[in-house]
Amino acid sequence: MSGPNFSRRELLRQTSNGFGLLALQGLMAETGFAGQVDDRPLAHHIPRAKHVIFCFMSGGVSQVDSFDPKPELERLHGKPLPVKVERTQFNQNGNVMASPFTFRRYGQSGIPVSSMFPEIGTVADELAVVRSMTSSVSEHAQGNYLMHTGFPFMGHPSAGAWMNYGLGSENENLPGFVVLQSGGSVVPHGGAGLFSSGFLPGHHQASIVQADRVPAVRNIAPALEDGEQLRHLDLIARLDRRFARGTADPQVDAAIRNYETAYRMQAAVPEACDVSGESAATRKLYGVDDAEPTKAAYARQCLLARRLVERGVRFIELSCITKNIGAGGAPNPWDQHGALKAGHSAMAYQVDQPIAGLIKDLRSRGLLEETLIVWAGEFGRTPFSQGSDGRDHNPYGFSVFFAGGGVRGGTVYGQTDEFGYHVVEDRCDIYDLWATVLHQLGLDHKRLTYRYAGRDVRLTDVHGNVLKKILA
Repeated sequence: MSGPNFSRRELLRQTSNGFGLLALQGLMAETGFAGQVDDRPLAHHIPRAKHVIFCFMSGGVSQVDSFDPKPELERLHGKPLPVKVERTQFNQNGNVMASPFTFRRYGQSGIPVSSMFPEIGTVADELAVVRSMTSSVSEHAQGNYLMHTGFPFMGHPSAGAWMNYGLGSENENLPGFVVLQSGGSVVPHGGAGLFSSGFLPGHHQASIVQADRVPAVRNIAPALEDGEQLRHLDLIARLDRRFARGTADPQVDAAIRNYETAYRMQAAVPEACDVSGESAATRKLYGVDDAEPTKAAYARQCLLARRLVERGVRFIELSCITKNIGAGGAPNPWDQHGALKAGHSAMAYQVDQPIAGLIKDLRSRGLLEETLIVWAGEFGRTPFSQGSDGRDHNPYGFSVFFAGGGVRGGTVYGQTDEFGYHVVEDRCDIYDLWATVLHQLGLDHKRLTYRYAGRDVRLTDVHGNVLKKILA
């Protein structure tokens, strides 16, 4: 300043840069600050997506009945498969079984989609269908763990926990990793460990939200008046910090953060789950009021997934709902070892319109480019029958798809043999799937590690390649 007396204009000119620093300090104090989390960089390169919605088709969808048509199965229907038959889960193998569904080409890309999915067919130009996915296991619990954590056994962090660890949530009032359930849906085979933080700090684990219940999350409803509850939480935090003094125990720190997040969720979750303000057109788009209760329940999950994306949740997993047709049970409702046509038809009706509605709604709101949708089961199914009208598990070649989040829509990647049995071109695996998802979020899967048991562990273990051919 030039002297003891100065104008307001000169004061503002000299001190204005400080306002930005004050704002920056506030941003850096938030857990979702886009710069560092636990002294780690949040992104390794410029991201194409900010959020992931994982539509997990528990039980294993048949690739030859969904996104990988095989005319040769019609020609050989009822005859023995003319190639070696690998050992299956139950070894009750029959002859070649043609698909009971028809296929048609959709959109400008002409991607063939089964008659099970007429609504998903209408967004075919948004899809990157991968026909060459493989798994190293063929049992549900192991397959579910491999798909979710990169390892076929419990104890490792779920993919959602890894992404929450790497990037954090954009909303400090909501968790970064949410699993939605509704209509009585249950955790797939393997249990809650599928959504665990494993050896990562505990606040990265999933919060299970019941999309059609009040309260939507257990144990967050306040039992005390607000002021008294704050005093209780403050006391717990002080005791925890005193206990952890000098130990730097990450689990104690995670417990403190979980208490704080749960307190903030008391207001944020009910607001996010309240769809009463959604228009009639939006509810119809998803099928929220459909007469089939399982479809209406899954539609509500899809609608809430969009609302959570709008509120900054990083990773959202949707849960299928059992339909007691065929051999599919509550934890794995796509698992039709018998009555495949009836069981797959019922499950497809449940998810078809809601998922298509989600893609259309995200696109109309300008959110699809920043939201990566992943559709997958833990494995596929055999081209030959089990019994007279079912299919056994097949890990040697099955289909998944991506949409949004910077993928190249209208794309088909990879190929199985003429029977839809084994991959013959562009073989990929679950490590490649998650390497690609992490890449789209701006994370290098080889650099996103956590020191555990003397080694730097990662979601993709020592494997994984980004599927660059499906990226825009």
